[in-house]
Amino acid sequence: MGLEGFQQPQPHKAKICMWKYLDVHSMDLINKAGTTDELKSLLSRLLDLQDFETNPRSTILLDLYFYTIQFCREQGFNREQTSAFFSIVKDVHEACVETPLPNVEECYNYFSELVFCHSIRRPPFSIDLFNQNQLVRLTDYMINTYFRHYKLYKYAFTPQVRLDISFTYIGMPEPEPKYEEAATEDSEAALSPLQEDMDETAIAEESKRGWLSGWG
Repeated sequence: MGLEGFQQPQPHKAKICMWKYLDVHSMDLINKAGTTDELKSLLSRLLDLQDFETNPRSTILLDLYFYTIQFCREQGFNREQTSAFFSIVKDVHEACVETPLPNVEECYNYFSELVFCHSIRRPPFSIDLFNQNQLVRLTDYMINTYFRHYKLYKYAFTPQVRLDISFTYIGMPEPEPKYEEAATEDSEAALSPLQEDMDETAIAEESKRGWLSGWG
């Protein structure tokens, strides 16, 4: 399939998303879940992931959402903050995997706009739900978890794209492929998943420094 067969990366408009996926009742149930098993079981029901024991994608999503809630608990977030940050994580993930084509910059920009949408009081467009210290912590969390493993989420949730290019010159014989040159090119072109993840993290870190410097 050619690249034209895949959806191109799209910009997304950030909106206030508190209570979007977890309403007040859901948050009350989450706050009552005392063990890991109880919380995972509850999240699987609330988010329609009951097949997580047999479906690898559901397993990955359940872990993503579980650790998001755990992070919110560790930070002492209230119900409104937890619901909003959960929605931010879910919306960013869905934007990430809507296309198999590279879109890490678009996704990180979307994440940044969502965070600011919940950090600055400017009704009805944004609210001051998170303070500056909380903004820094949740941004660090997303960079060191989701965006660090951006390529792995892409691999798990989108079709794989391979682009083969060949040139044919009219009137010229095709050259014999040289094994050593081909092997060298493959070696130079190939990046390990770990290196790719490190590259994506570096992009996110650079973007973070840029918009945090504008906060002050």
